[in-house]
Amino acid sequence: MPETPLITTDITAVADILSAGGVAAIPTETVYGLAALVTFPDAIRRVFDIKNRPYDHPLIIHLGPNEDPTRWGHFNTHAHQLATTCWPGPLTLLVPRTDIVADVITGGRDSVALRVPAHPMTQELLSVIQTGLVAPSANTFGHVSPTTAQHVADDLGSQVDIILDGGPCSIGIESTIVDCTTNDVQIVRPGAITPDEITKIIVVPLAQLSGPSRAPGMLVSHYAPRIPMELVQSLREGRDLLMRYQRKYRHCVLLHHPDPVDYAVHLYTDLRKAEDMDYDCIIAVMPPNEGIGIAIRDRLTKAAVGSNPTH
Repeated sequence: MPETPLITTDITAVADILSAGGVAAIPTETVYGLAALVTFPDAIRRVFDIKNRPYDHPLIIHLGPNEDPTRWGHFNTHAHQLATTCWPGPLTLLVPRTDIVADVITGGRDSVALRVPAHPMTQELLSVIQTGLVAPSANTFGHVSPTTAQHVADDLGSQVDIILDGGPCSIGIESTIVDCTTNDVQIVRPGAITPDEITKIIVVPLAQLSGPSRAPGMLVSHYAPRIPMELVQSLREGRDLLMRYQRKYRHCVLLHHPDPVDYAVHLYTDLRKAEDMDYDCIIAVMPPNEGIGIAIRDRLTKAAVGSNPTH
């Protein structure tokens, strides 16, 4: 196997590797995923091993727009409403699983996470293979998620058989995950589809998040760069802290985008650049707690867990 994986735009080549039981990185509108066919348990286990991901941490099944999702999960009224309105798109639904879903995908749970991605290349790939793909983020477990093909190559190298290059991800953070296993609908991971948008679709209030970790992104620490992070609530606070660090000869970067949508698009690339530049720390300004800013705050908070910058 070569030292670095083949980066290609050849969808047929990627489909052939997946259909032979291989593992490929694929683009979505959110982040790049590390994909294996749902029909190859050994390939799915290899996805876990490449990422160093715990086997009890469930995976999302990605389906094509023409696939019948009710083959994979049982949809209540709220799940049907959300799927009809938001798919294809950056929304994952957690629903009770059907018998065709393997335990290795769900970590033995009775629920399954399903999504129909909007990226045209991955939609075409799913059409070619005519089944579902598991595709957690194509990076080592807990590290910053990848939003370009090169990010995947940098993280995973020759452990991946092939990378489908679909360009930079248009959204830049992982999908919203909504638990529809009961009528008490909960957001278990915030994303580009916001709580207000979900409430308008299902026309009932969202329940407060409760219960154990049962979907990707629910761990306390995640999405973390390999250098310390410090979070601030305003640009002024961030600039003041940066000046204090500079007086102590610390090489720090201030992360801030006035537009939250732009912040989401560039967040993971910015974190990776800070790693590459070997900064002493990252100072990140938290966006307003509304819209997609809710999801960005979630990612930044989890990325900073355990960081201990020295003032």
